[in-house]
Amino acid sequence: MADDEDDPSSREISKCWLAMKALERHDLDECLEHCNAALEKNPYDQQMWYIKTRCLTLKNWIDDTELEEEGVAEVLMDEHATAAMPRPGTSLRRPGTRTQTGMPNQGIRPTTSSGRPTTGFLRPGTSTRPMTNKGGVEGAFRGNRPGTTRPVTTSGRLVRLGTASMLAEPGGPFINVDKLDLRKYAQRPALARVLCDYILHHDRNPKKAVELASLATVNAGFDDWWWKHRLGKGYYQLGLLRDAEKQFKSSIADMPTIDATLQLANVYIRLDQPASAIRVYRAGQTQFPGETSMLLGEARIHDALNDMAAGVALYKNVLQWDATNVEAIACMGAHHFYTDQPEIALRFYRRLLMMGVNNTELWNNLGLCCFYASQYDMTLHCFERALQLADDDNMADVWFNVGQVAIGIGDLNLAEQAFKIAVSVDANHSESFNNMGVLDLRAGKVDQAIANFQTAHELLEFAHEPLYNAALTAFKLGQFQRAFEKVEKALENFPEHEDSLELRRQLVQHFNLL
Repeated sequence: MADDEDDPSSREISKCWLAMKALERHDLDECLEHCNAALEKNPYDQQMWYIKTRCLTLKNWIDDTELEEEGVAEVLMDEHATAAMPRPGTSLRRPGTRTQTGMPNQGIRPTTSSGRPTTGFLRPGTSTRPMTNKGGVEGAFRGNRPGTTRPVTTSGRLVRLGTASMLAEPGGPFINVDKLDLRKYAQRPALARVLCDYILHHDRNPKKAVELASLATVNAGFDDWWWKHRLGKGYYQLGLLRDAEKQFKSSIADMPTIDATLQLANVYIRLDQPASAIRVYRAGQTQFPGETSMLLGEARIHDALNDMAAGVALYKNVLQWDATNVEAIACMGAHHFYTDQPEIALRFYRRLLMMGVNNTELWNNLGLCCFYASQYDMTLHCFERALQLADDDNMADVWFNVGQVAIGIGDLNLAEQAFKIAVSVDANHSESFNNMGVLDLRAGKVDQAIANFQTAHELLEFAHEPLYNAALTAFKLGQFQRAFEKVEKALENFPEHEDSLELRRQLVQHFNLL
């Protein structure tokens, strides 16, 4: 009979082995428990230190290939912005406005998903993907919801995330980076790499990460693509975009990777060079065929530039490679809705519903599609579901759409009530103020209508509808000079608006007869 020492049940399983298996399963909490238990016995166990560092990094990892919204510092201190006005279609800040053949223009489809859609039609899967800052400098200072959120500064969210993660650890932070000898770690590549990721994704300290990566790059003889990529990420978070561009280009030249390609494209987007970003995406599509992130990135840029035809073709290509891509399905649904094909759009949104997507935006879109497809029995049911799932950030848009539907069925009392609720939820909802002004004008409340148009224009200066409505009201009141000023401003925002062009022609004809 074997001794008790040879019995497997009597032997203690290695904590290191258990931690590694938990890390492979991505059971990060269990992995941390095993690491803490082992480090309490031996604080100098390098194996457990390595595993715990990797575990904490994965626990706080975020996808930094997605471009984030520009904050106050980026708007006010953008040293990369050109002094000259860029040509239309070559800048995300000045997209082209000429209508593509057979495609909707900016008058009936939102140009970006970062600003509130002019028609209230939300695009699920893309509404959190900002391309340009909403409202310029004033919008950056206000934040998304004034009074409830503070403006975002450079790396502000990353710093707050890092601080929260350190405070959540019992006994203080696991690694005090300020007290480490980075030169010593730079000479040990395995430990240096996991430490660099820890600094970037857990501590959110890009300055220290750049310092470590620089030392490690020198130690590697300037030919390690991994360290060049981390240098680029650190420079990007610090706002040193040109330095980040050089590092990402060098990393891709040594070893083409998907992450470095996406990061380089983000650099060009931050530099407001969409043509360069498109070239990077297309080069990535050649090197990585079937990589949908490259196709989606290029499609987003074409959408921001109002080149709808190219964007739709790319979304179709994405669905050929990945038929379950939520963003591509949502964007195709939005495209068909704005090209007067609500029945086809309804099929795309039903597909999302069958895939398990269940949020406010989806039910809102389903309600609008059902209404314009004349399926009135399902319209209000969809909006009820949307309101049940809505929060303070999107409830105003849902009520705005309810008001739009009420106008369509002729219930002006319900429409007015819905717009008032939208304004009570979000006092900066410009579209609701504009529609309230239209309803007030129909009811004969001219002064109140003019005040609502003025409020809508102040809240959303780049919208043309409040300016046109104010110009038309002034024209009917005989205030021709005021009407001409308003319609000129409306045409500055939307040069191809036919109603504004017709009103200006009538005003010019009237002035010539005087």
